[in-house]
Amino acid sequence: MEILELIRRNLTQLWRRSRWFRSLSLVTAFTLGALLIVLPVRSQPVVLTFLMNAPEVPPFRPIIREFEQKNPGIRINMVEGPNASNLIEDLNTSSFLLGGSPYDLINMDVTWVPKFAAAGWLKDLTGLISQEELSQFLPGDINGSRYQDKLYRLPWRTDAAVLYYRTDLLDRAGLKPPETFADLMQTSKTLQDKKAVQWGYVWQGRQYEGISAMFVEVLQGNGGFWVDPQTKQVGLDQLKAIAALKFLQSTIQQNVSPGGVVNYMEDDARRLFQSGNTAFMRNWPYAWKLLNADDSPVKGKVGIKTMIHAPGLSSASCLGGWGWGIASTSQHPQEAWKAVQFFTSLETQKKLILGTGYLPSRRALYDDRDLLAKYDFFPLVLKALETPALRPPIAQYAQASDILQRYLSAALSGRINAEDAMQSAAKETRTLLGA
Repeated sequence: MEILELIRRNLTQLWRRSRWFRSLSLVTAFTLGALLIVLPVRSQPVVLTFLMNAPEVPPFRPIIREFEQKNPGIRINMVEGPNASNLIEDLNTSSFLLGGSPYDLINMDVTWVPKFAAAGWLKDLTGLISQEELSQFLPGDINGSRYQDKLYRLPWRTDAAVLYYRTDLLDRAGLKPPETFADLMQTSKTLQDKKAVQWGYVWQGRQYEGISAMFVEVLQGNGGFWVDPQTKQVGLDQLKAIAALKFLQSTIQQNVSPGGVVNYMEDDARRLFQSGNTAFMRNWPYAWKLLNADDSPVKGKVGIKTMIHAPGLSSASCLGGWGWGIASTSQHPQEAWKAVQFFTSLETQKKLILGTGYLPSRRALYDDRDLLAKYDFFPLVLKALETPALRPPIAQYAQASDILQRYLSAALSGRINAEDAMQSAAKETRTLLGA
């Protein structure tokens, strides 16, 4: 006690005599007080929030758990959204328009990138990743993640439409899978004449985004184009575009496709093809697993190839897929970038794909032994991904797609002829882009 009293007396004398000691004591006391206030706050983990399509929530939960284990200072708040991607887009859009979006990360369809980037809702990721790292992703996915030469998204899974065909029926008839539009029509009619199938070809004809995705393949495969993103030139009323629509009309008019195809979405086409009564189907790779399920009538009887096209031209498969962007309003961009890197990494993609059958966005995974043992069609799909058909990367894409959908639906339903449909679609699209 005597020692403590002596120290107290000495410090008191030093406080009275030394201005320097008084200043140092006050600074020390202030710093300690501030630390006592700040440290509890700093010890709280950063929370990153994003909206996720309902079907993808279950497979993503273990990925989040692993990320949080490796990054104890960060927590992920995954908000389960509706099934439909357009509703997810609307919810994200509304959150930005209302101001102060609660989301740090944005899980984006490839078609959203121009709109979200043009609106200033996304952080520019260009300087955060090296060209060497970017080169490990599929080129089409990276191109689809840019807007005006800046990178706003990193892809975590991709998609490309393919042509499914019945291997058993073609082998039995001594026929080859079709390469051109004419091949498909002729082969379909041959199989129909032999009573091998009722229908030749099923695809997506309902008035929704699926009809735009389907049409861009026929359009590009016929040498036409929708909108040139550089010049804003519209090609829908050119002869090649009109001919593309007339091909689709002919499949219905000649009974190669059922009249009801004008109301089909992906799973409508898949169910009809899986019933065993159809020769060919345009669809996404998700259908492979379902077609080869144990209870499927066509298990082991299905092949995959790239999409059909006009003679002398190349196949084109519409590029789909999802990727991660960072909201420009996020208060935690550094932590968000850590999450983006983890979610798009080779290891994470492999784990997700083994359980879901999604297509990876990293090129190396198409040669992975574990994935090939489970999904032996990956090399065939990779061919489709090497010639992607991109929907126009323009800020007004949603409106442009709505215009095209309306006129395609009207023409395929017989309410308007192909020439008038494409001319009207082109005129409205030019007005949209001009405005």
